[in-house]
Amino acid sequence: MTHTESPLSAASEERETRPDIAEIALRDGVPVLDLVVPVYNEEKDLESSVRRLHAYLSRKLPYRYRITIADNASIDRTPKIAQRLAQELHEVTSTRLEQKGRGRALHAVWSASDAPVLAYLDVDLSTDLDALGPLIAPLVSGHSDLAIGSRLSRSSNVVRGAKREFISRCYNLLLRGTLSARFSDAQCGFKAIRADVARRLLPMVADTGWFFDTELLVLAERSGLRIHEVPVDWVDDPDSRVDIVATALADLKGMWRLTRSFASGRLPLDRIAGRFGRQRATEGVPPSLLRQLVRFSCIGVLSTAAYLVLYLIFRAGMNAQIANFLALLLTAIANTAANRRLTFRVRGRANLGRHQFEGLMVFALGFALTSGALWALHHYTHPSQTTELAVLVLANLVATVLRFVLLRGWVFHPRRQRSA
Repeated sequence: MTHTESPLSAASEERETRPDIAEIALRDGVPVLDLVVPVYNEEKDLESSVRRLHAYLSRKLPYRYRITIADNASIDRTPKIAQRLAQELHEVTSTRLEQKGRGRALHAVWSASDAPVLAYLDVDLSTDLDALGPLIAPLVSGHSDLAIGSRLSRSSNVVRGAKREFISRCYNLLLRGTLSARFSDAQCGFKAIRADVARRLLPMVADTGWFFDTELLVLAERSGLRIHEVPVDWVDDPDSRVDIVATALADLKGMWRLTRSFASGRLPLDRIAGRFGRQRATEGVPPSLLRQLVRFSCIGVLSTAAYLVLYLIFRAGMNAQIANFLALLLTAIANTAANRRLTFRVRGRANLGRHQFEGLMVFALGFALTSGALWALHHYTHPSQTTELAVLVLANLVATVLRFVLLRGWVFHPRRQRSA
């Protein structure tokens, strides 16, 4: 009788007998680390940043390295500066892409690199370079598959404005709510990946812009790969030219595309998990986001109808703000109870009080949103009751989206239910 070895055991045996990454690089005569610096119209900062980075790596890194300047179709003097640096500094190379997109640049350079560890950082060097060693060490040792810098760790030291801090935390909360992501900071421009892992994941990453990082991390996490997080010291670049609105819209589209891909089962994540001896990360991942969305939407429609009826009843004897508060409060309690049982399948009385309390906190956000809309409407106009209702409906739609994200990613998150 023949014995057929499972992919999991085969991958485990391969991992145990695989030589150390540094030994592979030394044997093949290639650098251990290929550090990519994506740039677009950075003639002002490119030379000083690359020279500073080169000096640091030459002094601190115990491995051979390469710095690759990836120019995204710059139209200023950036390409000439990159070429000159490549000529002057032995460890620096430059490559030119005729299309913009940070994700496109990383995909192109990482796919062609011969180094066993691939990384990138932003040209402004906002991240303290002392975090580079801890970033790549678990990849060189084989302990982890990817590594990311985190500005949202408690031990991170971050200097940036309240606006960017708020946007970053909202984005990561949205990721947790929609894709059940467990990594803390998807957007920090400071990441590394093993080349063998990149070869498996990169063909599945569709985004060519700012969502590239998030998509790569979500695919890795869903494949059961190990993501190591490094707290970083980070100082905001006041000259950042990122279009926040356009980036946010692209991110939302990317999240929706990934949600559909996971729901359809089109991505071969099981093969990737088996190849590296990992178990798919199904724990804590809701089995059907689409089913939850449908049930939440149905409950939301009924809640909105009940809210409008209650509001009209209360409005007959009191002012708009009090009527709005009472109608929202009653429907919020009923909405949380219905979603707890029907959408998120939480049974029994365990944590019932906590769920309702946190549901009321979510309600407070919705109340602030609708109350703000009412205040603005009455402050600037003298609306009819029809206009008043229309504004409330729109405000409630926005509050509903926020409610779903918070209920799924916080109040009823499976990991919190297990640890309770």
